[in-house]
Amino acid sequence: MEELNLLQRLVVWALPVLFAITVHETAHGWMALRLGDPTAMMLGRLSLNPIKHIDPLGTVLVPGLLLMFGGFLFGWAKPVPITWENLRHPKRDMALVAAAGPLSNLLMALVWALVIRLGLTLGAENGAGLYLVYTGVAGIFINVILMVLNLLPLPPLDGGRVAVGLLPGPLSWRFSRIEPYGFPILLVLLFTGLLGKILWPVMSVALVLLAGVSGLSGDLYIGLLSVLMNL
Repeated sequence: MEELNLLQRLVVWALPVLFAITVHETAHGWMALRLGDPTAMMLGRLSLNPIKHIDPLGTVLVPGLLLMFGGFLFGWAKPVPITWENLRHPKRDMALVAAAGPLSNLLMALVWALVIRLGLTLGAENGAGLYLVYTGVAGIFINVILMVLNLLPLPPLDGGRVAVGLLPGPLSWRFSRIEPYGFPILLVLLFTGLLGKILWPVMSVALVLLAGVSGLSGDLYIGLLSVLMNL
């Protein structure tokens, strides 16, 4: 497979990353609105405009540097504000709001799998077809990362908030007190390489299954992904 230069890789990754973070955050706000909290809508965050959700450090700088130097792709967006007191059943509803983000990433990964199918139909020798295949490969990957990462039971990640909503009262309160330390813990896991080791077994299964939906073999998908990651 022909190696891509940095500009080509940035062009391929741009749309999948922007859509992944935008739809993920919008899904949180949409679910909160459905459950009684209009905060995100009132602040203009119930939007598919990526500018509303971009964090300059977490959405642009960190993923860009990781893409340039290779390695585990990682980043974040501005969290959508939720006023839990507005929710009809705050403890349960916060878990549902949190779960909406990873679920949106799963749905987007399936959409990107269909984009790959369209690219394969057009043919890899066709420039547009090849772009759709590469973009679909990137789209599946970034959405699987966001889905699996956010399902980690570590506050303030979505999985941590789901756990807080499911645990009984006193245990839920104790577990929620981890939240101020959650992001530093996540960074330690990232820079020690433990995060990738924790996530990769689940991610690899999801990627192979989604590759099957797209019409690619698991090996071909990983090969195309390696080109995009410059590995």
